[in-house]
Amino acid sequence: MDTSLHRVVIVGGGAGGLELATRLGRKFGKRRLSVTLVDRNRTHIWKPLLHEVASGALNASHDAVEYIAHASRHGYRYRIGEVVGIDRAKRQVFVAPSFDDDGRQVIPPRVLGYDTLVMAVGSVSNDFGTPGAARHAISLDTAEQAARFNMRMIDACLRANAQYEQLSPGQLHCVIVGAGATGVELAAELHKSMREIASHNLDNIDFERLIRITIVEAGPRILPALPEHIARASARLLVKLGVQIRCGIRVSEVTEDGIRLGEKLFVPAELVVWAAGIKAPDFLKGLDSLETDRINRLMVDKTLRAVGDDNVFAIGDCANCILPGHDNALPPRAQTAHQQADHLVKVVAARLAGRAAPAFRYRDYGSLVSLADYGAFGSLIGGLKIEGLLARIVYRSLHKMHLRAVHGLAKTALAAIGETIVRRARPRIKLH
Repeated sequence: MDTSLHRVVIVGGGAGGLELATRLGRKFGKRRLSVTLVDRNRTHIWKPLLHEVASGALNASHDAVEYIAHASRHGYRYRIGEVVGIDRAKRQVFVAPSFDDDGRQVIPPRVLGYDTLVMAVGSVSNDFGTPGAARHAISLDTAEQAARFNMRMIDACLRANAQYEQLSPGQLHCVIVGAGATGVELAAELHKSMREIASHNLDNIDFERLIRITIVEAGPRILPALPEHIARASARLLVKLGVQIRCGIRVSEVTEDGIRLGEKLFVPAELVVWAAGIKAPDFLKGLDSLETDRINRLMVDKTLRAVGDDNVFAIGDCANCILPGHDNALPPRAQTAHQQADHLVKVVAARLAGRAAPAFRYRDYGSLVSLADYGAFGSLIGGLKIEGLLARIVYRSLHKMHLRAVHGLAKTALAAIGETIVRRARPRIKLH
């Protein structure tokens, strides 16, 4: 590596981090800039699709991006490992060692130098310290967690079909804690997938009658961050599907057999998914004295620079960005990370040229929710309401926009054509 190059280190290969590394690599190449992406995983999958991985509607291996191969094609370097700290005075990033499944060290601990550091580590589920949540509920923060839930769901159906005795209370019941977009979309996907599984010669019991899905939301309605008309339409559809919705009540405990609501009410369930609330990873809190908020997000200014350090920036869910004239931080959405990745390319270009970093401008392109094949609802710029096929097409186009940013137009188009053809030969749902 040419040590005279300006060194950009990006921590986190999610939607924002991967798009930023790709754009910088394409724009500047290895001769004008040294770009390094650090992530503890070896592959990337777009996080808004994890509920489809959990339900089995999507096979993560088909859609995953391999960082090593992608980096070599797009002009940046990939380093596997988990960042555990930084030294701002020396401009160094500390990366923990990596181990294989047998506990053998693969990569030793390392120290990476930087001139510009971008934190893009995203967010994780926030169980708010609820007793039993960490042990008995599954979150959908990673592809591994989503795949683990998928196996539990398949095993639950196989177990119920094979047993001779009567089903126990809560068997084949799934409770989803949190009625944001992830929880609501997961409920619809599970309604479809669990019945698809049952249709594969699992005919010893009446799955249609015995499968039960419940959404629990502490707030007064589902989809609290989206326009009310989307929430109403989604609630009507879910109720029509037989999904039970409980709003205005908090989970006080998660047990091996279900969840406890308040002090007295107990809801038995074999499967519990925690999709309520987010926080930035805990290691950001007190990251070499950088300022954070109550959920560990780094405080950034209008340029996305971390408060108190001219060389550190943050984008996506791990950044608390309150733009001038606004009272609240930008929403933790994929479109936010996408726009901030675009902006950081301009910031790096300005730093290379010795100019002041430009201010970030956010544009809300609307909100969308897709409930499996049952329906989709959205609100676009200017409050335009859409639903049905048009909303589903727009929803799918968001993922295509991400793929275009990561792979380019030609590869994305070819992949879309290939997927359309191959889909006819694949099973409708992942069963292994």
